[in-house]
Amino acid sequence: MTLRIIVLICVIILFTFCSRFNKAQKSDNIEFKYSVAEDYFKKKDYYRAGVLFEELIPLLRGSDMAENALFYYAYSQYYQGQLALSEYHFKRFYELYPRSERAEEAFFMHCKSLYLSSPDYTLDQTNTYEAIESIQFFVNRFPNSSYLDECNQMIDKCRRKLEIKSFENAKLYYKLGEYKAAIVAFTTFTKSYPDSPKIEEAIYYKLVSQYKLAQISIESKKLERYKATLEMYYEFVDKYPKSKLLKEVEYIYSNANSYINKFSTINFQ
Repeated sequence: MTLRIIVLICVIILFTFCSRFNKAQKSDNIEFKYSVAEDYFKKKDYYRAGVLFEELIPLLRGSDMAENALFYYAYSQYYQGQLALSEYHFKRFYELYPRSERAEEAFFMHCKSLYLSSPDYTLDQTNTYEAIESIQFFVNRFPNSSYLDECNQMIDKCRRKLEIKSFENAKLYYKLGEYKAAIVAFTTFTKSYPDSPKIEEAIYYKLVSQYKLAQISIESKKLERYKATLEMYYEFVDKYPKSKLLKEVEYIYSNANSYINKFSTINFQ
C-alpha cells in the first residue's frame, strides 16, 4: 500500500468522524446524539464524547438516560485531566442518584479527582484538606468498599504532603531569622506529626531557634530565654542520646550554661 493511499484513507476516516460528530451536534434526535456520544466514549474519544454529553444532560433531565449521560460526562472530564470538573460532576452524580449502583464509584472518583488535583506542598493546600475530608466521608459511608485500600493510600499521601509543608514552613521561619515564629511552628509540627521521620530534626531546629533568639534578645530577656534553651536541650538529649547532632547541641548547651552561670555570679556579687 502506497503512502498516498494510506494518507487518503486517514483523511476519509477523519472526515467521517468529524462529519458524524457535527451531524450529532446539530441533530434534534436525542437518541441518535446519545448513541454517538456513547460510541465516542467507548472509543476513548473523550473530548467529543464530553461535548455531546454536556449538550445532552439538560435535554435528558428526568429520563432513563440522564443518569448514564452525567456519569459518562464526569468520566470524560476525568480522562481529559479536567479534575475540577470531574470532581464536581461525580459529586453531583452521587447527590442526584444516591441509590444508583454506581453511586459508590462516583463518590470515590470525586475523592480521587480531588486527590489528584492536590498541588505540590509548596502551594496552597486547600484541595489537599478537601480531599482528606471527602475521602474520610467516603470511608465512613462505605466501610466495606473495595476502594478502601486506595482511599487509605490517598489519605496517607495527603497527610505526608501536609507534614512536609508544615516542616518546611517552620524551617523557612528559621532561615529568615524569625525565631519566635520558628519555635511556635516547630512546636506545632511535633504535636501534629509525632511519628514523622522529621521529628528529631524539628526538635533540633526548635532548640537552635531558641538559642539564637536568646542571643539576639535585649539583656532583660536573655536569662529567661537561655534557661528555656537548656530545657529544650534536656528534651533533645533525653530523646536522642546518640544523635548525630549531639556535638552541635552540646555546643549550644555550653554557651547557654556559661551565660546563666556568669549572670548568677555577677548578681551574687
